[in-house]
Amino acid sequence: MASRVRIPRTDIEVHPLCLGGNVFGWTADEETSHAVLDAYRAAGGNFVDTADSYTWRVEGNSGGDSERVLGSWLSSRGRDDVVVATKVGSWPERPGLAPDNLRAACDDSLRRLQTDHIDLYYAHRDDPDTPLEDTLGAFDELVRAGKIRHVGLSNYSAERLTSALEVADRHGLARPVALQPHYNLVERAVYEDDLAEVAASADLGVMPYFALAKGFLTGKYRPGSDAVAAAVDTSGPMASARAGGAVEYLDDRGARVLGVLDEVAGAHAVPVAAVALAWLAAQPTVTAPIASARTVSQLGTILPMAELTLAPDELGALTEASEDTRLAG
Repeated sequence: MASRVRIPRTDIEVHPLCLGGNVFGWTADEETSHAVLDAYRAAGGNFVDTADSYTWRVEGNSGGDSERVLGSWLSSRGRDDVVVATKVGSWPERPGLAPDNLRAACDDSLRRLQTDHIDLYYAHRDDPDTPLEDTLGAFDELVRAGKIRHVGLSNYSAERLTSALEVADRHGLARPVALQPHYNLVERAVYEDDLAEVAASADLGVMPYFALAKGFLTGKYRPGSDAVAAAVDTSGPMASARAGGAVEYLDDRGARVLGVLDEVAGAHAVPVAAVALAWLAAQPTVTAPIASARTVSQLGTILPMAELTLAPDELGALTEASEDTRLAG
């Protein structure tokens, strides 16, 4: 069973793969979601990421759906050592990071999750209309009340992340311990050029989302494949924004990346997705990539990353293949 990793500046130890809950109550119904969660826990998994806004954009859903599905599982199976992360600020029902909204949204999430505390509570995105002192003060209040254990930030620029950390330190408020950025093998520039240095200097735990580039890094989307044809047919039953986004990576660089992923995956006899996640987990500052699975079978393609150690030459080959030559010079 895979060794756990510690979120910096905390006593929380987590599985190297954080299971994304964005599919719960959407492409995975409650029964299937519970089966995925059961399989993840059976494999030693203990770190689940969700948000209050999941999945309000989906027809028939209203928001809070993922939290409710996770909450019903926690209630029926027992929480034990499961580390629960959720987010606030993106759901139109609870928009922004004003103190009153944070308090109300936290209570709402606790009810849906059927638990008495949240281990890692993220600001889902920056709210420039609310002073950082107010937002971080409200988070600090929730920590002192025992409703959340630690604070995280997601989708913050390097400048605003630095400011938030300075405000927390200056006012003696609960200091953010985690960052959730968009980062993967084919989306590197924003994190590596701007955020990585801040994360390293502040000793933040980093949990990248879209770790598989909307499915592209599973190897599913290749030239001439049915998956690509379905993705570009926006009128078809298989069309989705995520699939369309995955196909956008299918350029010369994407083809190079897939080629190296295939070679490394073959050498280790593991799925391509596991290699992509192992590369990400090996990057400086990264604690645990976030990836979701809508079936137990899909989970089986990503879990091997937890026990996969890539050789330096394999990491180097993947890094070189994924360099964006358009940005060079």
